[in-house]
Amino acid sequence: MKYLYLLLSLYMVDALPLPGCDNVTIVTRQEWGARPSKEINYMGTPVTVVFIHHTAMSECFTQDACANEMRIIQNLHMDTRGWDDIGYNFLIGEDGKAYEGRAWDRIGAHTRGWNDVAIAFSIMGDYSNKLPNGDALHAVKVMIECGVKLGKITPDYKMYGHRDVGQTECPGNSLYQLIKTWDHFDHNTPVKPTPKPYRPT
Repeated sequence: MKYLYLLLSLYMVDALPLPGCDNVTIVTRQEWGARPSKEINYMGTPVTVVFIHHTAMSECFTQDACANEMRIIQNLHMDTRGWDDIGYNFLIGEDGKAYEGRAWDRIGAHTRGWNDVAIAFSIMGDYSNKLPNGDALHAVKVMIECGVKLGKITPDYKMYGHRDVGQTECPGNSLYQLIKTWDHFDHNTPVKPTPKPYRPT
């Protein structure tokens, strides 16, 4: 039964088109050369929480370079960390494009304890001592707006950095100080919401 469900889940992911977003290009899993997921689990949307991360790895400024970095990150997450897939919902390159990870409805492996109630955007690079370029920052904001329009993120969502709920430097000091000035950043102690049941849309 579990094997049958896994096959059906894989079929659903391959069969459902990824919704487009205005003012940003989304590079699909097929386009960046993703490996198949080991297992797929869905979460209920719209979520009320958005997390911002950085990968603390290499930056990339072209689609070819970013696609290569996506494959490196996916291999790290699946082979070294033993996860089912690349951990984030979407990753952002300094080419100004968003790269499909687990997309809008899948439970990620990005923020321990919060993966079933949040969507995470991770900018490729290390932003401890500098900021991502304007193209990457614009893409993050547009993707969040798109998530709201698609009904995947609530209009009154709360934003946090990864470090707000874990022992980590992520998303880097420079990026963290910036997102603290963004609308929807919640300066209060995070309180995890109750997960919603998944309903296909």
